[in-house]
Amino acid sequence: MRIILYTGKGGVGKTTIAAATGIKLAELGYKTIVISLDVAHSLRDAFDNHEKLVRQREEKQIQIKDNLWIQEINVQEAIVEYWDDVYSYIRSLLNRSGLDSLVAEEIAVFPGMEEICALLYINQYIREKSYDVIILDCAPTGESLRFVSIPTTLEWYMSHIFKLERNLARVAGPVIERVSSVPIPRDNYFQNIQDLFDKLEGIDGVLIDPKITTVRLVTNPEKIVIKETQRAFMYFCLYGLCIDAVIINRIFPDGVDAAYFETWKRSQQHYIEEAMDYFSDVPIWKVNLFEEEIVGERGLHRLADTLYSEIDPADQFSEERPYLFQKTGDVYQLSMRLPFLSKEEIGLTKHGDELIVTIGGFKQHIALPRTLSNKKTTGAKLTGDQLVIKFEGEYRT
Repeated sequence: MRIILYTGKGGVGKTTIAAATGIKLAELGYKTIVISLDVAHSLRDAFDNHEKLVRQREEKQIQIKDNLWIQEINVQEAIVEYWDDVYSYIRSLLNRSGLDSLVAEEIAVFPGMEEICALLYINQYIREKSYDVIILDCAPTGESLRFVSIPTTLEWYMSHIFKLERNLARVAGPVIERVSSVPIPRDNYFQNIQDLFDKLEGIDGVLIDPKITTVRLVTNPEKIVIKETQRAFMYFCLYGLCIDAVIINRIFPDGVDAAYFETWKRSQQHYIEEAMDYFSDVPIWKVNLFEEEIVGERGLHRLADTLYSEIDPADQFSEERPYLFQKTGDVYQLSMRLPFLSKEEIGLTKHGDELIVTIGGFKQHIALPRTLSNKKTTGAKLTGDQLVIKFEGEYRT
């Protein structure tokens, strides 16, 4: 079983690349499903097979060809399947506040429901061994990070809050309802949450197991996009996921010689070189901008053949987390895996929320989480293939 997440800033082409990956995997004989986690779904549009999609419109999983299915998660449908009691209670609260019934139904889909529904489907497919490979066409970076953080957040809630809330509602609920018009959740509400948690059991371990799950970041050779990709790289490492490739998409090919594009080409080359510095720990794949829009199976075949001409996209191209953030007492530390480097003088430079590590001819740019951006580095030590950098105190410019 393999799970591969494709994510990046909105508009970089991750849906097209995820769809092309599905095409290639199906051709190689893997039973594959591509699942869209973005509320603004565009996965069906990428395949552009209107007749087949209309014919299977009522199906959750739409078969595109032999070994290939797609799924765009319908949150309203998933709520009926998984969240009915919770959703009904939230909707009743909103109705009591005076909101129109239709508005209440829309607002009752609170943040996180979509991500949990997606995780429920994924865990179901894993338990049932429905597919060989699950491709996740993720929402833009921020929502993707919320998606991977949901299991940990839910685990904390169930361990620390859930039982207290359930007991309080059972004991104090009848008293509160005598003096308040606010409805207290019944036990079926809490049982619904417990059932959801049980159905998600084990998904957290699956997401952080690099032999099963890896992340591939899709980016474009532009300043803002590269910077967001750098931050995404850091946050996925922070959440314990393995990044096994970065895909730089929509590069102007050498054959584009018009003077109008020269500035663009120079700019792109500059940011490609920056990306090589930022993401030197993982493979970097480059995809040129095609002369026409990539849409439909023919176009996706062409992209897949270009991107995966000599490789199997189901392979794992890295099983190591490039770096790890930890805290011991009041001291934070960043551990980096740096094989083949000798013990030369280590240079550390901070620019805002970025740390630049220099060892001899090696230079690495690392985006820092907000917690560390105002801390100062107090030491660095290279032991074997691990560089450990310590942070404490407050950083002042």
